Amino acid sequence: MSSDVVIRVVPSIEDVPVDAWDALAGDNPFVRHAFLHAMHETGCASRRTGWQPAYLLMQADDLLVGAMPLYVKSHSRGEYVFDHAWADAFARHGIEYYPKLLCAVPFSPVTGPRLLARTHADRVALARGAIAFAKQLEVSSIHVLFTHDDDLAALTEAGYLLREGVQFHWENPGFATFDDFLAQMNQEKRKKLRQDRRRVREAGVTYRWLRGEQIDAAALDFFYRCYENTYREHWNAPYLSREFFGQIHATMPDALLIVMAERDGAPLACALNVVSGDTMYGRYWGTTDFVSGMHFETCYAQGIEYCIANGLRSFEGGAQGVHKMSRGLLPTPTWSAHWIADERFAQAVEDFLERETSAMDEHIGELEAHTPFKRRAS
Repeated sequence: MSSDVVIRVVPSIEDVPVDAWDALAGDNPFVRHAFLHAMHETGCASRRTGWQPAYLLMQADDLLVGAMPLYVKSHSRGEYVFDHAWADAFARHGIEYYPKLLCAVPFSPVTGPRLLARTHADRVALARGAIAFAKQLEVSSIHVLFTHDDDLAALTEAGYLLREGVQFHWENPGFATFDDFLAQMNQEKRKKLRQDRRRVREAGVTYRWLRGEQIDAAALDFFYRCYENTYREHWNAPYLSREFFGQIHATMPDALLIVMAERDGAPLACALNVVSGDTMYGRYWGTTDFVSGMHFETCYAQGIEYCIANGLRSFEGGAQGVHKMSRGLLPTPTWSAHWIADERFAQAVEDFLERETSAMDEHIGELEAHTPFKRRAS
């Protein structure tokens, strides 16, 4: 790391040149300038919604060499790594937990880089810079969510505590067809998946894959209707607006894939996925009517079939959902990192995380023992 390094905070990603930011972000679509800018410009992640941007930038000789998408948070909604018990513990002791600092992609439980830099030393400097900023603001803590392995060593060196979670991902070893994938599943799961797919077909449901320019305004409108329905069914308001999805489609069209379910020529349900490089990320789903098995077909079977047909290596199925294992998505550890300003609470959190990590490792081991795939002879 250069000795002439300046770390500063800007209130908007608009203050950062697109090319400079994206050179550090790489090909992960969720930390690209266009994606994050759309979050803020459409008001989805803003001071009003409790996501106040405070982007940490590290410059050397006027060149951007590091960045962190930081937010000052007044709540813990839309994060998918749950710290409500920590907030409650702070409150019981008369200590303010909010505001806190969060390094994450708003409303997106997707693993990716969070310390955007090219070297380990620069990543450590970013992590320490965030601590200095947290102390300046006098906030309770910093939370870095769903971070890449490259970040973990730097965060640990900088004094953060690691927390393990689990998601369900599908990996493609080189299947030529969907039947090749099915052939690797054990008989029970293979039979069930085929039955579910047949039930959906017999209900008259057909599918189209729409990507990039194939997605028109009508398709986006129908997707958003379904997206809203999913949230309303759980008595929640949607986090993201129709304007956000429209802006993403305008600026990153090839990143979007809509799996459209239709019956009698009319749209019935859909899933929106994000595609980048050799990876697809399952994000949102919704329907206007119930058909048995259609949720699994639309969200998972069609996604896997698309990955096989297009040579994609992996499909990340999103947060939570042990039920995804029966569709071939396997438990995969995820990681977050946490810095707690109060030393007493930092020790308590560290003790808690040691116990939680042990339990999580055991849980993942139990899940792996129930693999839906054939067991190979040793």
